[in-house]
Amino acid sequence: MKKRILLPTDFSKNAMNAISYALDLYTQDSCDFYVLNTYTIEPYTMEMNALSTMEESKKNSTIKLSRLLKHLQKKTCNANHNFHMISECSALLDAMQELINSYDIDMVIMGTKGDTDSRTEVYGSQTVLAIEKLTACPILAVPAGASFNGINAIVFPTGYHTPYKRREFQYLIDIAEKTNATINIFHVVDGSKGLSKSQLQKQELLRGYFEHIKYKFHKVEASNVQKALDSFIEEFDCDMVVFINKKHNFLRWVLSKPMVKQLTYYSTVPILALHDNS
Repeated sequence: MKKRILLPTDFSKNAMNAISYALDLYTQDSCDFYVLNTYTIEPYTMEMNALSTMEESKKNSTIKLSRLLKHLQKKTCNANHNFHMISECSALLDAMQELINSYDIDMVIMGTKGDTDSRTEVYGSQTVLAIEKLTACPILAVPAGASFNGINAIVFPTGYHTPYKRREFQYLIDIAEKTNATINIFHVVDGSKGLSKSQLQKQELLRGYFEHIKYKFHKVEASNVQKALDSFIEEFDCDMVVFINKKHNFLRWVLSKPMVKQLTYYSTVPILALHDNS
């Protein structure tokens, strides 16, 4: 079955890097890639010039998508990679949601920042909103410093507090199988206290979900979860971080300001956001 991957682009280097990462990750798969560029007309545009401005924006978008298509067709070595170039006059999130629904998109892969790349922001606002609001499929956010050199180690931080469902891990398991990666289930405890009965039950669920792939459980004693995770990623040279976005508050935890000051991995390691749609 073909995978359907949505690739938003504003033609920035970061967006192109995310597209390249997607092609490399799914290099052996049959895929339909939907490459989306959006443009909007500013509200202060004079009404008499609105039509010509829209036509010009549409033309520029279409020309750039055409150039990008030629580049991607040369770049891919897989005859089963099909590209669908889409230009929309719309807000990015609205267009993404429409395409996700219309084409039953399996995954969104996007850069962490756009053309207005700001060194003072960890993730661009569009990526933050996409991860928080577009919950119908997983979103893989690829930083500008990330390049695909295979995936050997994936880290999944968990407190074993919230219930899991097998379907939430479908795309993570697919990536692990495809790359022969090890999933490192990372848990931080403050002190030597063991897992509760409820936590042990959730750990057993994960054993069942991951029984056909490589996985390891890691328990780390630390008082600061963020620092412990950062150190773990560096020590084990992790290639991807996976979170489940429970109650749609993923980035409010991951990218909160106190945490960001301590993390180093966000600029080089892709983050896969899975969603709990229960």
